[in-house]
Amino acid sequence: MNVNVSLCILIGYALLLSAITWKASKIQAAGEGKMLNYLMAGQQLPTGLVAVMLAGLAIGGASTVGVAEHAYTAGFSAGWYNGAWAAGGLFVGLFLAARFRRMSQHTVPEMMGAAFGPKARLVGVVAQLLIMMTITALQYVAGGAILASMLPGLFTLKTGMIASAAVFIAITLTGGYWASGLTNVVNVVIIYVGIFTALWGGVRGFGGVENILKALPEGKAWFDPVEGIGSAILAAWMAVMITMACSTQAAVQIALSARDERSARNGFLLGALLIFPAGFLCSLFGIMAASQFPGLPNPTLALPTIAAHISPLIGGLFLAGLWAADVSTAVGLLMGSSTLLVQDVLNHLPLRSERADSGLLMSRFAVLFVSACSFVLSLTVVGILKTLTSGLAITTSFTLLILANLYAPRLCKRSAGVLTILASLVVWALWTWVPATRVGPHLIFLEWPVCLAVFALCAVLDPRPAGRLVPDDGEAAVRGRTALES
Repeated sequence: MNVNVSLCILIGYALLLSAITWKASKIQAAGEGKMLNYLMAGQQLPTGLVAVMLAGLAIGGASTVGVAEHAYTAGFSAGWYNGAWAAGGLFVGLFLAARFRRMSQHTVPEMMGAAFGPKARLVGVVAQLLIMMTITALQYVAGGAILASMLPGLFTLKTGMIASAAVFIAITLTGGYWASGLTNVVNVVIIYVGIFTALWGGVRGFGGVENILKALPEGKAWFDPVEGIGSAILAAWMAVMITMACSTQAAVQIALSARDERSARNGFLLGALLIFPAGFLCSLFGIMAASQFPGLPNPTLALPTIAAHISPLIGGLFLAGLWAADVSTAVGLLMGSSTLLVQDVLNHLPLRSERADSGLLMSRFAVLFVSACSFVLSLTVVGILKTLTSGLAITTSFTLLILANLYAPRLCKRSAGVLTILASLVVWALWTWVPATRVGPHLIFLEWPVCLAVFALCAVLDPRPAGRLVPDDGEAAVRGRTALES
């Protein structure tokens, strides 16, 4: 690949993001309530921005490079990773997004505190930060790997991570949530432009579809919709992604930041449609690599290898698309983690300032702190990050508590919050470090029964009712804005 062409495209993309971020900073500064504007776009995101925020969060390194890697051996069915993410967005759009928007809370731990007491909020923020910062660290690693693979003469893994982190932090620190939404409009477009042009270039460069199909190794159902990954893994992906979409702060915050209930609901439904094709399209790169480059020493090389064998212009667009996927996910995660730190940690410390802009300064400090911690994590524990991604299953407890409170409030008891969240953490820890406890093909199949059992015991044994997360009475939005600005 011609490095100069790819580098020029990458620089052009970074400059475009800079211009959009500058514009977003002006919108953010002009709005009422600086902290609310910075952390949640003043709760004014229209349907379209809600949709691209969700799509940008979902389509990251795992949804592109990771899916192609899996498809190198599993075929087309690897695309169900994004299909499961889309199912999560659809579920939230149908049943939860509008209800989230009517609540006065701004974080998932705040919801736990309102319903189950301050201890549940404290345990909840620890669990949520563990999940969010780990996934953010993965985005640094993915960004560095993409730059190092596509521009090896310019970037190593470490320098690629530093360059990626600089862009992530600059967008988040300067423009806040408005920058996240507006840059994701560009990111989603570039992602799909890069994917489609690279598919066209690959098919053309490798002699057409017929030639690619003839060269595929025999004995595998490359285009079977399920066989490659198996029904058990497909079920696990569906369970994990639907569970995660209901209660991970980064996803819930998108609904909370919508202009109104209709924007929240329709934005999630539209976002699910944007997410669905990406995985299956990227699985075609893995199949293409299996056809033309069998025996790669590492399947992770499947997608970069294809990119290296197409024209410089198309390869550069593809590079921008892959990096855009990583940028879009990382920025949303950083904003979610920062909101958690501000709302559930800093706001509960005896640190008050009379300065009018103290809330905004505190929010930006949170961005820097979370970014630094995530980056250190990405540098020092890369070897175990893949294992830690099973921590997404911890969201089982939050999803169960939220759904029960909204749809079966009489079953919710005061003790259920702390005990159910702690149970999910204990199950995750045992699964991760005590292999003998691993029952079934995925942690999620153990999390749900255990969390349900603990929740049921609390419902039977604890006479104290939990608080209600009932959609507000029309004044909750005002109360929420006041709480965030105080």
